[in-house]
Amino acid sequence: MSILTSDIQAALAGQSIELPSWAFGNSGTRFKVFATEGTPRTPQEKIADAAEVNRVTALAPSVALHIPWDKVDDYAALRRYAEDLGVSLGTINSNTFQDDDYKFGALTHADDRIRRKAIAHHIECIDIMGATGSRDLKIWLAEGSNYPGQADMRARQDRLHDSLTEIYAALGEDQRLVLEYKFFEPSFYHTDVPDWGTSYVQVAALGDKALVCLDTGHHAPGTNIEFIVMQLLRLGKLGSFDFNSRFYADDDLIVGAADPFQLFRIIFEVIRGRGLNNPDVAFMLDQCHNIEKKIPGQIRSVLNVQEMTARALLVDGDALAAAQAANDVLAANAVFMDAFSTDVRPALAEWRESRGLPADPMAAFAASGYQEKIEAERVGGTQAGWGA
Repeated sequence: MSILTSDIQAALAGQSIELPSWAFGNSGTRFKVFATEGTPRTPQEKIADAAEVNRVTALAPSVALHIPWDKVDDYAALRRYAEDLGVSLGTINSNTFQDDDYKFGALTHADDRIRRKAIAHHIECIDIMGATGSRDLKIWLAEGSNYPGQADMRARQDRLHDSLTEIYAALGEDQRLVLEYKFFEPSFYHTDVPDWGTSYVQVAALGDKALVCLDTGHHAPGTNIEFIVMQLLRLGKLGSFDFNSRFYADDDLIVGAADPFQLFRIIFEVIRGRGLNNPDVAFMLDQCHNIEKKIPGQIRSVLNVQEMTARALLVDGDALAAAQAANDVLAANAVFMDAFSTDVRPALAEWRESRGLPADPMAAFAASGYQEKIEAERVGGTQAGWGA
């Protein structure tokens, strides 16, 4: 008898994790971006690679786009292309961090001309959402200051509110704004949206269609991320969740690579707060594969999330509640550790096969010949990648 009960299998079957188009492009560090064979040259090739991840896992039915990295002339045609491959176009991510005008800010800039340019970019993203069928506009702002006295921090918050208010007003009836936060980088003295509290304050002032985006790599080491997950779910303001992993800061490594137990704890709080398979909470990867191949990196990532979800679903809720009520510290911790220590991989492999999926998606992709095919075909043109 499988350790995965029918209820757990149903929960796993409903899980979906959006893939980022940029994860399939070249990436690296501030010092070097590494080119690799078979890297996509167009948004269409990125989508094709994402569809391959979904083909072997059934976990990744949508692809997030980044504007202007994924600009095309016909977004309706791009939507049809994705749908023909069995995936949809998801979150639209804005970009106000690679233009010289935004050196000292975008939505927070003191110069009205530059601020209006940044607002117009977000209005363009909303127009694109209409053509792609996307629900969420995700905003991450690389804005702040490096030195004390450099900027008026309060005035920047006021300008940010004004800018977001105008963008929010342009949203369609079924569209949402999700505001991401990051505690530092590229600014080092202060960041305009450094934490979940600042993001929450800004989106709460806008309305019900504005929510917080939590990125697991955007916290200081030692931060209790699962507490933040709990609080945002409790407040009904967790709109988007970006998975990655880090040893130091925003490393954007494969999720679960640095601290699998943290991933387990986070997903437990997602389940506890009714965030799993909740249509109001979008789960996405936000990773860059600098030295490993892109498609296997994404496959490994979604499988890590699936595995930790299965383990978290194994937590004995009744036993945990009883131990907590009795203040039995070690018994409560043991309930957690028993679930985390359970090897769910054989049961997951068996369950995948019962659904007509490869028992081992990594091996299935390696045997498919897809990687060799794209490396042979994608010769010439300009490879997509991070332009840092």
